[in-house]
Amino acid sequence: MSITEATLQSWASEYEGKSPQQILKLALESFDNIAISFSGAEDVVLIDMALKTRLPFRVFTLDTGRLPPETYLFLDKVRTHYGIKLEVCFPEPEAVTAMVNEKGLFSFYQDNHDECCGIRKVAPLRKKLSTLDAWITGQRKDQSPNTRNAVAIAQADRNFSRPNEILAKFNPLANWSSDEVWAYIRAFEVPYNELHEKGFVSIGCEPCTRAVLPNQHEREGRWWWEEATKKECGLHISNIEK
Repeated sequence: MSITEATLQSWASEYEGKSPQQILKLALESFDNIAISFSGAEDVVLIDMALKTRLPFRVFTLDTGRLPPETYLFLDKVRTHYGIKLEVCFPEPEAVTAMVNEKGLFSFYQDNHDECCGIRKVAPLRKKLSTLDAWITGQRKDQSPNTRNAVAIAQADRNFSRPNEILAKFNPLANWSSDEVWAYIRAFEVPYNELHEKGFVSIGCEPCTRAVLPNQHEREGRWWWEEATKKECGLHISNIEK
C-alpha cells in the first residue's frame, strides 16, 4: 500500500484513544508487507493480539550476538508457544570483526554504545526494513520520559524510509503502562523472559543491561553509565532527533 504522511497523522489522531487491538487491526488490514518487531514483553503481547485478529502477519527479531542466554531461550519459547516463524536478523560479520579487532569486546564502556549498537542493531534493522512497507513496535510513552513521551500511535519513520517512499510505523501500545502490559501477560498466560523474575525490566544485550532496584525507572538498567537522555540504541532514534 502506498501511504502518505497526512494519512498516518490522521490515523494517529483518530486512533489516539482506541485500544491496542484496534490499532493493530488497522495496521494489519492496511498493509500486506508489514511485520512486528519482537524482542521483549510488549512485543509478545502484540504477537498474542495479532494472532487473535486472524489476519496474516510476520515477526522479525534482531540477534546481536550479545544477548543473555535467557533471551535466546525466550525467543524459542515464543516461537514454539505460538507456532510462528521468527525471521532472525544478524549483523554483518565483517563489521563486527573489524570493530572487535580494533577496539575489543567492551569498547562501549569507554566511547558510548552508539558504534556497537549501530553495527549490531541499527544496520540489520535498516536492512530488514528496506524490504517492508510498515512495521509494528512495542514502544510505550512511559518507557522513557526522556525520549519516548511523544511516541505516536502511527507515524512516518523518516530514519528508515527508502528514497521517495514512506515507511509506516505503528506503536499500538504507546498509551499503555507497564502495569497494563503485565496485566495482559498474566491474564492470557503470555510467555515472558525469565530475567523479568530477577529484577530486569528493560532487557537488551547482556553487557549493557542490569537489574533495577525498587522504584528505579526501567530504563535505568540500560546503558547505566550514560546520560539518561541518550538511552536509545538507534532503533527508535527519531525519539531523540526532533
